[in-house]
Amino acid sequence: MSTTTTRSRAAELIGTLDTGLFINGAWVPAESAATFTVENPATGEIIATVADGGPADAQKAIQAAANAQKKWGKTAPRERSEILRRAYDLIMERQDDLALIMTTEMGKPLAEAKGEVAYGAEFFRWFSEEAVRIGGDHTTTGDGKNRILVTREPVGPCVLVTPWNFPLAMGTRKIGPAIAAGCTMVFKPAELTPLTSLALVNILVEAGLPAGVLNVVTTSNAGSVVEPWMDSGLARKISFTGSTEVGKILLAQASRNVMRSSMELGGNAPFIVCEDADLDRAVTGAVAAKMRNMGEACTAANRMYVHRSIADEFARRLGEAMSALTVGNGADDGVQVGPLVEAKALEKVEELVADALERGATVITGGGRPDGPGYFYQPTVLSGVSPDSAMMDTEIFGPVAPVVPFDNDDDALRLANNTPWGLVGYLFTQDIDRALRLGAELEVGMVGLNTGIVSNPAAPFGGVKQSGLGREGGRVGIDEFLEYKYMSIPVVG
Repeated sequence: MSTTTTRSRAAELIGTLDTGLFINGAWVPAESAATFTVENPATGEIIATVADGGPADAQKAIQAAANAQKKWGKTAPRERSEILRRAYDLIMERQDDLALIMTTEMGKPLAEAKGEVAYGAEFFRWFSEEAVRIGGDHTTTGDGKNRILVTREPVGPCVLVTPWNFPLAMGTRKIGPAIAAGCTMVFKPAELTPLTSLALVNILVEAGLPAGVLNVVTTSNAGSVVEPWMDSGLARKISFTGSTEVGKILLAQASRNVMRSSMELGGNAPFIVCEDADLDRAVTGAVAAKMRNMGEACTAANRMYVHRSIADEFARRLGEAMSALTVGNGADDGVQVGPLVEAKALEKVEELVADALERGATVITGGGRPDGPGYFYQPTVLSGVSPDSAMMDTEIFGPVAPVVPFDNDDDALRLANNTPWGLVGYLFTQDIDRALRLGAELEVGMVGLNTGIVSNPAAPFGGVKQSGLGREGGRVGIDEFLEYKYMSIPVVG
C-alpha cells in the first residue's frame, strides 16, 4: 500500500469512529458539549475531535456501572468468557485497521503497532480462559466443628485509567480481567491517544458486552473525571497505569473510600551487561529493550551498565545498530522509529541529553532532532555518562541509551538498585550461577535474562518499590478484580 493510500485509509477509518462518550450502552456528547482535538505527532495535523467529558458525565458513567453491577456479576462465567473470545477474534480480524489508527494518533511504526494489537488481543483470549477457572476452597476447621467454604466474588465497579503509549494493550490488560471476574467499569483513556480505545469499545459492543458494563469518558482534564469516580462511593477498585506522581495522588484518593488499588507506575530499568555476555545478543537485546515504542515505555532500558572491559566495544556496536534504524512517519513503509508523542516529550529528551553532555558524556550516534515536521528525535547512544546526570534517575521516555561502566557484580547491583523504582531489569551473562544470583538481588518485579522483552499476557506484569502495586496478566491477574468470601458452616451430627 502506498504512503498516500495508507494515509487516506487512516483518515477514512478515523472518520467512521464514534468520538462521543460511551455511557450505559449509548454514544452521547459531553453534557457541556465541549470537545478536544487529537494530533498526529508525525505531522502535527489534527486528525479528530473527541468529546471532552467532565464531572457530570463522570457521575452518569459511574452510576451506570453501579446499576449494571449486580446483574453482570451474576452472569455465567462461560458467557463472560465467550464475549472476550469473540472480542479477541474481532480484534485480530481488524489488526491492520487498528494498527493504522494507533500509528496515526501516537506515532509508532505500523509493524510495531500490529505487534501491539496482537499482544493486546491476547489479554482477551487469556482472560476468556481464566473466566471459567475462578475457584474457591472447602475445608474443615482444626477442631472439626465447622466447615469452611471460600468463594470468589467480583470486587465491584472499577475505575480504569490508561496511558497513551500502548493505547490498545493497556486497555485490554485491564478490561479483560474485569470482564472475566464480573466487574463493571468506568474507563478513562489517555487524552493524547483516545481513538484506539474508542475503536476497542465498538468491538466489545459487537462481541455482546451488555450496556452499562463498560462506560468510557474521554477528557482533556483527567482530574475532573477520575476524582468524582474515586469519591463517588460507588467505585470499589482503581487500576491505573501511569506516572508514580499521579499514582500517589490516586492512592490518596483511594484511601478516602478504602478502594482496592492496582498501580503500574514509573520505571527506571537497569540493563546490565557482564564481561562474559554474548555481545551480539546483548546489543540485539539492548535495541529491543530501548527502542520499543521509541523508548516511550515503562519497561524501556533507561540505564545501561556495562562491564568496564567491554563498555567501549558495546557502545560502539550499539551505536552502529541504533544509527542503522530508519526514522520517519510510522505509516510509511520501512520506518522503524516514529516520532515522540508530543512537543513536551521531545523537549524533555533534548534537556536530558543536553544535561548529560554538560557533565562530560560523549555522543556515539544521534544526539538531536532530524530536519522536518513532527516530534522526532534521532536514536542516540551516549558513552561516559556521569552517574549524577539527570537521565540516570529520570525516565527518559525517548530513544536515548546512556552507557555507564561498572567494575564488578557488586558495583553493578549497587548502581542498578540505587533508585526508588523497581519495575524491570535486564541482565546479560552466560554464567547461570551469576544470572540467578544477580537476578535474585535486583530490586525489580521482572527480570529479562539475555532478552530485551519481558511483557507477555501469560506472565504477572508489575513492579516493586515506587513502581507499583499488584500484578496484571498471568494466572494472578484476575485476582486483582476478585474478593474472597468465607462462610462458616457448623458440622451437624
